[in-house]
Amino acid sequence: MYRLSNTVIGFLNLFTLLASIPIIGAGLWMARSSTTCESFLQTPLLVLGFVILVISLAGFIGACFHVVWALWIYLLVMLVVIGALMAFTIFGFVVTSQGGGRVIDGRLYKEYKLEDYSPWLRKRIEDPEYWNTIRACILNSKTCAAVGNWTPIDYMQKDMSPIQSGCCKPPTSCVYNMVTTNVQDPDCYQWNNSPMLLCYECDSCKAGVLESVRRDWHKLSVLNIVILLLLICVYSIGCCAFRNAQRAETDYPYDRNRMIKIRPRWDYPWWRWYHDQRERLY
Repeated sequence: MYRLSNTVIGFLNLFTLLASIPIIGAGLWMARSSTTCESFLQTPLLVLGFVILVISLAGFIGACFHVVWALWIYLLVMLVVIGALMAFTIFGFVVTSQGGGRVIDGRLYKEYKLEDYSPWLRKRIEDPEYWNTIRACILNSKTCAAVGNWTPIDYMQKDMSPIQSGCCKPPTSCVYNMVTTNVQDPDCYQWNNSPMLLCYECDSCKAGVLESVRRDWHKLSVLNIVILLLLICVYSIGCCAFRNAQRAETDYPYDRNRMIKIRPRWDYPWWRWYHDQRERLY
């Protein structure tokens, strides 16, 4: 039973070790991708992936080499990781529950308003130092170059990404060709035809970035749920392996049959003991 439990926990930790690779890969992709300019999720992804990798490696070694204290430390750290991952997943669903964009009549794309998103996200995106980094990333990604040559018909028939909708054009409600007495969206006055300016200082651009964050975080939350269920299963098997390993060490610590006394324990089958005694005499 001891060998079986440790074999199972060893294989399961191998699976979680492999499962950490896509998480690390997603964090590296977000850090290097030219089309992903939000850094909200890069650090949590990388930290989560490396923590699962190290813990799984420790559990795998502890199970294969039958080290009880290593399994105990492994289970303790696993419990902390499961709790942290569960809290992070719930926090992600709460923070990204708002937003989604507003439908524009006659358009396939949506437009985004900063006030539609959670205060925590807005506070992060409105930090000037943080926003300057994202703005530079969007400029380097050439995101707006893809829609720079669109005709008015293209705007009617083609879809846009949230960043393109918020950063590469003024709001659809803006009026520039005639004098109007109506109060326009403040972003209308932030718009500039220069490729280096466009609507990068608009609240709609910040909202477009937040929408990209919201979509990516939802995908991450689904992945977190899968990883969380897997970790709970591994933790349960690990508890069984730890209990069996501890029982094996405390009950029968020596030799092949692991008996230190001729007189057996009270739960040792009497007929087995009687048979052993006869073999000793004859």
